[in-house]
Amino acid sequence: IKTIRDIFDGLFGSSGETVVIEEFLNGDEASIFAITDGDEYITLAPSQDHKRIFDDDKGPNTGGMGAYAPTDLINDVIMDKINVQIFTQAINGLRNNGTPFIGCLYAGLMIKDNQPYVVEFNARFGDPETQAVLTVFEGDLLKLLYSAATGKLDKSAVTNISNGFSCCVVLASDGYPEHYQTGFPIFGLEHIDDKNTMIFHSGTSIINNQLVTAGGRVLCVTTLADSLKEAIDKTYSVINKIKFNNMIYRNDIGQKGLKYIKKK
Repeated sequence: IKTIRDIFDGLFGSSGETVVIEEFLNGDEASIFAITDGDEYITLAPSQDHKRIFDDDKGPNTGGMGAYAPTDLINDVIMDKINVQIFTQAINGLRNNGTPFIGCLYAGLMIKDNQPYVVEFNARFGDPETQAVLTVFEGDLLKLLYSAATGKLDKSAVTNISNGFSCCVVLASDGYPEHYQTGFPIFGLEHIDDKNTMIFHSGTSIINNQLVTAGGRVLCVTTLADSLKEAIDKTYSVINKIKFNNMIYRNDIGQKGLKYIKKK
């Protein structure tokens, strides 16, 4: 009720003048990317995003505070359902309607009792899942995307959709996703030289030759390892080397994944 009042009071401007109320979906969140030429498609490694700002999925939703890939939440049975019930239906339906979709089709899902439910579709890669998914991708990504764009998907461009495990954690500005300050110097990146670690810049800028914060989500620290636990540990080890005023991040990215592995 509070949220609806906030929306009608102008939280989202004129776009909040009308709302659609839908069934609430319980379950575990998963993200799947499909690369398609409008006819054929191939799915990349399943990942799991962490939308809430605080640990244990507390606080308001964000654009994403971290992700890992692959996730054992998606087993072969669930993946078959995702392909048959969701991607095949969506891609064939768009083509049959005379509006074929070519590119990356993002499906945000909820998994409940081994059944996938669609929360949303996006016509793009998703952040921060992309960092995790493409870190474990093995093959010629440019060849794959070009083949889709030119109408003949080349699945041979993919050697392995999940070579190892990745974990990425977003370093954000305190106050995000609402009000936050920017312009704080960022220190420590010069001390990171691990070939399996990548720092993706989101909300940064350079002022007087100094790297500073310039957004709510500032950096995304991503590592690749042979196991999910090792990827998580390495990511947080790297984070300990990075400093800027008002830096916040979640401490539990990937912990759900460890539970899925244990349960399996």
